[in-house]
Amino acid sequence: METSTAGGSVFDLPERLRAKGDVRLIQDDERAFGRLRAALADTVADAESRLDRARRQRVTGGQEALDRDLDIQRLSRRLRILRRFGVDACVGRIDPVDGEPVRIGRFGVADADGTRLLVDWRAPAAERYFAASHGDPMGVSSRRRYRWLRGRIVDYWDEVFVDDGIDHRAALDDQSAFIASLGQSRTPKMRDVLATIQSDQDATIRAGSDGALVVDGGPGTGKTVVALHRAAYLLYADARLQGGRGGLLFIGPHRPYIDYIDDVLPSLGEEGARVATPADLVTGGQDAREENDPAVRRLKSDARIAAAVERAVRLWQHPPTRATSVPTHWGPVRLSAAQCSGVFEASDGALSHNELRIEAWDRFLDIVADRIGDLRRDSEADPISERWSQGWGEATPADETWLDAVSREGDFDAYGADDEVDAPVRMTLEADSELRARFDAFWPLLDPDALLRGLWRSGAMLRACAPWLGEADIAALTAAGAQGAGWTDVDLPALDVARTLVGDPSVEVRERRRRAEAEAEREIRDAVRDDLIASDDSDMRIMGMLRGQDLRRTLAAPDERALDPFAGPFAHIVVDEAQELSDAQWQMLVRRCPSRSFTIVGDRAQARHGFPESWANRLARVGLDRVRVATLTVNYRTPAEVMDVAGPVIRAVLPDANVPGAVRSSGLPVREGAVSELTSVLDDWEAAHPDGIAVVIGAPWFDGRERVRSLSPVLVKGLEFDLVVIVDPEGWGSGVTGAVDRYVAMTRATGELVLLRS
Repeated sequence: METSTAGGSVFDLPERLRAKGDVRLIQDDERAFGRLRAALADTVADAESRLDRARRQRVTGGQEALDRDLDIQRLSRRLRILRRFGVDACVGRIDPVDGEPVRIGRFGVADADGTRLLVDWRAPAAERYFAASHGDPMGVSSRRRYRWLRGRIVDYWDEVFVDDGIDHRAALDDQSAFIASLGQSRTPKMRDVLATIQSDQDATIRAGSDGALVVDGGPGTGKTVVALHRAAYLLYADARLQGGRGGLLFIGPHRPYIDYIDDVLPSLGEEGARVATPADLVTGGQDAREENDPAVRRLKSDARIAAAVERAVRLWQHPPTRATSVPTHWGPVRLSAAQCSGVFEASDGALSHNELRIEAWDRFLDIVADRIGDLRRDSEADPISERWSQGWGEATPADETWLDAVSREGDFDAYGADDEVDAPVRMTLEADSELRARFDAFWPLLDPDALLRGLWRSGAMLRACAPWLGEADIAALTAAGAQGAGWTDVDLPALDVARTLVGDPSVEVRERRRRAEAEAEREIRDAVRDDLIASDDSDMRIMGMLRGQDLRRTLAAPDERALDPFAGPFAHIVVDEAQELSDAQWQMLVRRCPSRSFTIVGDRAQARHGFPESWANRLARVGLDRVRVATLTVNYRTPAEVMDVAGPVIRAVLPDANVPGAVRSSGLPVREGAVSELTSVLDDWEAAHPDGIAVVIGAPWFDGRERVRSLSPVLVKGLEFDLVVIVDPEGWGSGVTGAVDRYVAMTRATGELVLLRS
């Protein structure tokens, strides 16, 4: 939040930058920021007032309540962003050749007269700020980028695109703002780099969202920056992601990465995305251990496993395909083949096995009740008396329940002429355990977790459901399944399929409880209604209208069943470090995005388990056939000294790896030493660098320090550190996996790399 005083200067330049404080260079900004400060205060006050009115608004329910809640959410998000920033929401400005300066911000702001003081960085009018270049100025005379610290400008840089664009209004530097920012100390949280987005990155950020866009680039090329800014841009500009028509899901590789980037989207003006790892998509997936058996890992990562799980579910579905008889208290009831097939046809194709079971049970009872009604109408005797006269036995508790229910309903025609008799008949059928057992044989209640465990442990089921597996494959899977050591990371895609197809086994219990509670509430409402009507002595008998559906709708409680936040469907999915996803994991994501609209960010050379094919071939295999590839080739993060050492490591196993060229030098050569020097290396760095963060990679015995983390080679992917210390890298394994781990670890460094060996 901006902290400068209302009348003070926004500029707080250090002594070495005194020349940049020349009044001719900053007076326009000072006036503009003064107006912006006042407009922001008015905007906050207006948003607070509107939010207060929205919260006080009285609504009757239905669409009015939904609209009010959406308005409250929108205003609350707006206020959070406004309160977070002050004038430091302005990231830069452009001076057109013709026209007034345009200031670019994290969000848009106008004053009371409607004059635009800040243009949202995602708006078309802001595009020139990012895209203008010396080759194509796009009508821009100059561009200014600001560096803020606690609400004050501590530095700024000007770029001039035309020969006469200086005119005492631009402060030129030997170093651009972007290059200067690369050497800044890192923090535990990733900072957005909105002010310094480059033109090639901006073009990718603003690309259309049809199909799949792959952003391919080596370490330090800004892939994650592009992914996050693109997510914020699409949430602002893509109509498919707005108005409740679909959301955006952002997938990162692991939890440390999610923790690292979780503040970037809000800082860019958006809170509407859901951020997760692949394990988060499956409830309980965070507790899954890593599968270390290469054979089991390969088999369970196969996209065809989804089809095997689907076949396993169908093995438990036995709907009758011909006419059949079912037992009831009125004797056997015969159902036709058409009636039987209709029972288990889903009215909604999205229903899971267990959800369809609830719907099918209702239809099943309706059909059986109708058939009983038909039989009773055709009979010339009381159905229960006829039952007893045929020697079916004494009256059962269910019969007594039926008779009690009938007596409460009042007079009725024994032959079924009165429709009211269906209620007690259906109640009796609902409580009939023998009828329930027959239905269970057709369509049993399933537990998805138990079903998958059964599949992994049964060679017979695997042969039936996964015919492509050889006997050695089946032996490997059943041996792993027999261990019963909980789920592994490669089980999660199959578990996701099972839970999607089968559904929650407890949903039926909840539904029965809900119906019982609803029936109890209905009886209370009916009693209240009858009492109100009985006591109404008005001439118009207004209370009589309560017999209609209005009272029921008014008093009915809403269904507040919680939804899985990651179930989707989503309108767009952004995937970072996408080269690590298996085919089975890709299927988890594709199921959640029916539009097949993806932003896919990754580097084939950083795939731990190899990536020999093209992006197009890999994605076509999982159902993404509209694929565009944008390639980033400039390494903005990693110093040249580090890349000179890291490049040969990956090229030794992947000669064609996309190793990007570094744009800067740190002046610090890569150091080597003994593991015994770890403490002194860290002590010296902390003493010399009061800011910044470091990491020790490959030393699980090291517990870390306040500004020094201890991580494995896998968990550093996607992160960056001022100092990287790698311990015994040669012990991480051979082949592609070992080389990738070493390459990734080395290229996390933004300043210095130290290699220690035992």
